[in-house]
Amino acid sequence: MTDKQPSFSTDGDQVKIVRISREKDLSHLPPPNTQRWVVRRKAQVVAAVRNGLLSFNEACERYNLSEEEFRSWMTLLDHHGVRGLRATRMQEYRPVAERHASETAASAAE
Repeated sequence: MTDKQPSFSTDGDQVKIVRISREKDLSHLPPPNTQRWVVRRKAQVVAAVRNGLLSFNEACERYNLSEEEFRSWMTLLDHHGVRGLRATRMQEYRPVAERHASETAASAAE
């Protein structure tokens, strides 16, 4: 009997769950040396942590991510869905107070 855990594949902007055997789960995640983090890869790693395939610390270590960066992925995914993980739209999805602080800091630096 094979223990099955969810893994993720994509279809356009939507992420769907696919059940596969435990041995193949890690092979469906982005490789540990990933440098270019597209929306789909971020969503896959967040889903793997939330579904118990990897622990939070294992994901951070495996992908050389800071805890803060990985937590931001989880928060953006929760509040804005998969599109919130787009790097080009990060400014739009940041909280207003955080945007104001960075704008104030940029103005002070001028």
